Amino acid sequence: MADSASPSRRDRRRKRSRRLNPDGTMTLIEHIYEFRRRLGWALLAVVAGGIFGFIWFNTRMGPVPSLGDIVNDPYCAIPPDRRLGSGEGCRLLQTVPFEAFMIQLKVGLAAGAVLTSPLWLYQFWAFIAPGLYSKERKYALTFVGCASVLFAGGAVVAYLIIPHALQLLMGFGSDFFITGLTGDKYISFVLSLLIIFGVSFELPLVLVMLNFVGVVKYAQLKKWRRGLIFLVFVFAAFATPGSDPFSMIALAGALTVLAELAIQIARVHDARKYRERESSEWAHLPDDQPAPFDYTPATIDDDTPAKPRTEDVT
Repeated sequence: MADSASPSRRDRRRKRSRRLNPDGTMTLIEHIYEFRRRLGWALLAVVAGGIFGFIWFNTRMGPVPSLGDIVNDPYCAIPPDRRLGSGEGCRLLQTVPFEAFMIQLKVGLAAGAVLTSPLWLYQFWAFIAPGLYSKERKYALTFVGCASVLFAGGAVVAYLIIPHALQLLMGFGSDFFITGLTGDKYISFVLSLLIIFGVSFELPLVLVMLNFVGVVKYAQLKKWRRGLIFLVFVFAAFATPGSDPFSMIALAGALTVLAELAIQIARVHDARKYRERESSEWAHLPDDQPAPFDYTPATIDDDTPAKPRTEDVT
């Protein structure tokens, strides 16, 4: 017989409802149960996406080519006279019995995780959102949205430069060597470039968020501009796999442009904050006079700005 003191499924659902529990208050054990539930749904979404990606690897989806063709296209862009077995089509080498299966599984899971990212990111968001203020939730949503766009943009840039990087790297010694890439080495190279570019494109967003929360100012970023550009090139040299100069220059150039964009966003933001401070009625109060804030307690979601009390204004 179930313990009558234990919460029912309906009670747990009421705890998760923003309408019935706007503050998101839970006990420690309820937070653990909630985390387990959200993690389970997130993993289920990734697994479902992985199954779809595994099937898509060998299946053309209408006008969309198969995932295997998309991944293999940069290798096929290498001139045929530089590829091993050019007379037998554009195929990679398999050196162990299960290599092709593991590659299809790895690529399918990666593609599935990207396609289902709105689902598992929502589960993560639904877990942390009750503990945030309204303004913090707004900033977090903006950050996640911009981060997703930047990651996708970085992956697209990486995919576009992979054929040029391969041709450059394999052009050396072409009179003495012919390229015969194994599937595992080639797929690892492609996936690592996609992930490195995607994650690297998030770095300027970090600068913007640090500026928005007041950690760094535009004046500091302007002073550090040359150092930041130097660090960007050093980071690109270590981050790109295989010491590829073409990928390094492309990554460093893209990050330099994004870093400069982040600095300009910080400039606009700091200028706006300065104008707001100067137009405030409390901006020119003497240092020994307290600001007439209203210290009445407010609820968590109450974003109404504080109003001065008339009896405190002199």
